[in-house]
Amino acid sequence: MEKKIRVLVAKPGLDGHDRGAKVVCRALRDAGMEVIYTGLHQTAEQIVNTALQEDVDVIGLSLLSGAHMTFFTDISHLMKKKKMTDVLVVGGGIIPEEDVPRLKKIGVNAVFGPGTPVNDIVRYIRENVKE
Repeated sequence: MEKKIRVLVAKPGLDGHDRGAKVVCRALRDAGMEVIYTGLHQTAEQIVNTALQEDVDVIGLSLLSGAHMTFFTDISHLMKKKKMTDVLVVGGGIIPEEDVPRLKKIGVNAVFGPGTPVNDIVRYIRENVKE
């Protein structure tokens, strides 16, 4: 039996808009992945600790608040500190295109903007999760 891909989807900070995150959660689940949704208002520490406890393959962050640079940086630092180098990090939401290169430089593997087909997200995760 093949191991299912485990994905943690989180909403960091004070942003209360989670419809997009829930749509992605459902699409990932329907694609056969195990999905852990943390809910709203998570800190970077809560997200990384949950990812570690749940032994996830992917952390997906949904950000609409404009705090993406802060949260991705904090999460990246915490993941390095805890030696979570095998976990894929992806993000989605309202993230300006000009910030994407900086996010990739700190360890974010992919950024999916509004209107990205969920099948593209599923495909990306399947093709890039480390064995």
